[in-house]
Amino acid sequence: MAATLYGARQGNTGPVCRPRRLRPLRYNRCMMKPFLYVTAKIVATLALALSAVWGALALWYQVGGGVMLQAAAALLWAGAALAALVFWWRGRNGRPLLAYVGACALLLVWWSAIAPRHDRAWADDVARMVHGSVDGDIVTLDDVRHFDWRSDADYTPRWERRRYDLAQLRTVDVALSYWMGPAIAHTLVSFGFADGRYLTFSIEIRKERGESFSAVAGFFKRYETVLVAADERDILRVRTNVRDEDMYLYRVRMAPAAMRSLFLAYLDEGDRLRAAPRFYDTLTANCTTIVFEMARRIAPGLPLDWRLLASGYLDRYIDDLGALAGSGTFEQKRAAAHITARARAADTAPDFSQQIRR
Repeated sequence: MAATLYGARQGNTGPVCRPRRLRPLRYNRCMMKPFLYVTAKIVATLALALSAVWGALALWYQVGGGVMLQAAAALLWAGAALAALVFWWRGRNGRPLLAYVGACALLLVWWSAIAPRHDRAWADDVARMVHGSVDGDIVTLDDVRHFDWRSDADYTPRWERRRYDLAQLRTVDVALSYWMGPAIAHTLVSFGFADGRYLTFSIEIRKERGESFSAVAGFFKRYETVLVAADERDILRVRTNVRDEDMYLYRVRMAPAAMRSLFLAYLDEGDRLRAAPRFYDTLTANCTTIVFEMARRIAPGLPLDWRLLASGYLDRYIDDLGALAGSGTFEQKRAAAHITARARAADTAPDFSQQIRR
C-alpha cells in the first residue's frame, strides 16, 4: 500500500524503481584521464631531456673550432631544451616546444651527414692499415707494425712486409688487456705459426695526433675504426710494459680450418675498412663485437651474450663455450693466463712471445 501511494504521488503507475548507483567503471575512467595525461607528459619530458643530453654531447664532440665553441654550442642546445620544457609545463605557450622539435629534426639531418674519413692527421701507430694478398697458402701482408716502444711518446716506428704460410698455422690465442676496471678490456687475437712467429690482429680506434680515447666519445662518431696487424713485441708489450695495462693470454681450441678462416676473415675486414671507412662505436662496433661478428660467420651458432658488451668477462664466455684450452677450473685457467709480470720481465727479448707463454 505504501509503495502504491509513493508511486501515485510521483505520477508513476508502474513498478517502483530505486535510484541507480553510480557505476564504478565510469567513475574510474573519468579519474584515469588526468592520470594518463600527466603520465604522457612525464614520458615526453624524459624523452625531451634525453634528446637534450644527446644533442649537447653530439655538438660537444663534433663541432670544431676549439673547446670554447664546443662548450657554447652544447650549452646553447641544453638551454633551448630547458626553456622549451619550462614554457610547456607552465602551459603558457607550446611554440618553444615545437621549435625545439624542429631543431631536433635539423640536428638529426646534420648528424646523418657526418661521414667517416681516411684523410685525417692520424697518430703514428694507426697511420697505416694492414693489407695483403693471398696466393694459395701464402699470405703476403704489407704494413705490419713492429714499433720499438720506449714510452707512449718515444718510439721507433717500423712498418714491415711479411709472408706467412697458412699451412703452418698452429694456434690462436685471445689476449684481454685491462685498462679501466674489470668489466672493460681490449681484445686482441694472436695467430701462432710453426716457425715460432706470432702475428696479432687488433681492432682499434684510429686516433688523430694528440687524441686520446674516451668511452663516451665513442658513442658520438668521434673515432674511425682501424685494423692493426703487429708483432707481439710491439702490440702486447706496449700495453703491459709502456701503458701499464694488465693482460691475460688464453689459448683457444680451434680446428685448423677454423683458424685459417678466422685469419682470412681479418684480412677481409681490413679490405672492407680500407674500401669504406667506418666509425668505431663503444657499444656496437668495438674491438670485441667486430671479432664476434667475424667468428659468427665461421660458426653461425655462436650465442649472443651480455659479456660481449662487458668485454672484461669475455674469457668466461669463451670458457662456457668449452673453447678455452687447458685443464682445471676457470679460475685456474685465468691464473695461468696472467702474463703481465712475464711480459715485463721479457721486455725487449727476441723470444718475447715464447717467454710470456712459459
